Amino acid sequence: MITTQDAVTAAERCTPEYRRNPHAVYALLREAAPVCPMKPPHGNETYLITRYEDARAALSDPRLSKDMYGAMDAYRSIFGDSSVALDDNMLNSDPPKHTRLRKLVNSAFTPRRVEALRPQIQDIVESLLDECPTREPFDLLPAFAFPLPIIVICELLGVPAQERSLMQHLSTTVAQTGFSEESKQAQQKAEEDLHAYFTDLIAAKRSHPGDDLLSALTAVQDNDGGLTENELVSTAFLLMFAGHKTTAYLIGNAVHHLLSHPAQLRAVQENPELVGPAVEELVRYDGSVETSTFRYATEDVEYGGTRIPKGALVQVALSSANRDPQKFDAPDELDVLRPGNAQNAHLGFGHGSHYCLGAPLARLEMQLALTGLFGRFPRMTPAGPADEAKWMEVPFPAFRGLAELPVVLDPAG
Repeated sequence: MITTQDAVTAAERCTPEYRRNPHAVYALLREAAPVCPMKPPHGNETYLITRYEDARAALSDPRLSKDMYGAMDAYRSIFGDSSVALDDNMLNSDPPKHTRLRKLVNSAFTPRRVEALRPQIQDIVESLLDECPTREPFDLLPAFAFPLPIIVICELLGVPAQERSLMQHLSTTVAQTGFSEESKQAQQKAEEDLHAYFTDLIAAKRSHPGDDLLSALTAVQDNDGGLTENELVSTAFLLMFAGHKTTAYLIGNAVHHLLSHPAQLRAVQENPELVGPAVEELVRYDGSVETSTFRYATEDVEYGGTRIPKGALVQVALSSANRDPQKFDAPDELDVLRPGNAQNAHLGFGHGSHYCLGAPLARLEMQLALTGLFGRFPRMTPAGPADEAKWMEVPFPAFRGLAELPVVLDPAG
């Protein structure tokens, strides 16, 4: 039987068992250590918040800062010096800077703007499925789940088609960094390459603007002083990185769990109007963002009866909050018919001023990916046992995603 200390150690060290099923660990921590002090491999004192009500409050608590410059020593020890130049963006800032940066980008992600992308995204889904083998096993992640959001965000930003694979490679290297010297060097090189790439692309947009978001942001920066040069490069990186990694893993998680729960899949197939609620339930059940990005306490704060000292790092376990039985009935069950008021309360896209800017786009991509995939290939099946799924290993819980997703699209074809 797993003990509280076992659970803390598993979360601190991101053990392989924990990566395969973090939910058992979170269940114990919610009961025994809901605000859990940890000392992860990066060496900085960190508190992990696991209960829903605490998590929701922490995500909008101004005493828990997102400004990386306020905790620069800790930040450098985790991410390295090369990350600083790329992380001068809204994700790593507090008001009023956060408010200014978010306002400049927000117009591109309104529900109306996103809905206008539906035909374009639908075409991308169909063209990617056209290229997939139908009767033999293949990995759905590199063939479909990853290309879809990278193509969408590259078209939105104005990244040339021939450079999209480079973007995917570099951002994957950044996301999968570890604490070994070799891993840190690879991360640093990828970050330097991304910084150089976006610097050059912004210069090109300034000379020859197009009908894309990066050209629009460049014009704002040039004409109105809305973005500094470094903020512009960093914002481009943030939109690229956040705009495809999280959605790609979310598509993979969703397909895996629907295939593992055939009754739930059948319900969506029989009633296409359920796809919207199904996406919300899948985000709640096993979203791709396992914990929030780091915050740090600007003063002593208390959650769940635990004092978090000034200067300590704080992570909010979104995956744990979304399975808190104090908030959700039968939280460990996937239920696409879950009542909407409970389903939509999930924290999979965050909460408060840092609520995910790209949530409307992620929802649309998810809906079109699932309806396109299962509508065209209703007999799709896993190419291996579901309980042997391989989950991505990371040095600390940030992303939750599969390392591979072998399927057969039309086994009876």
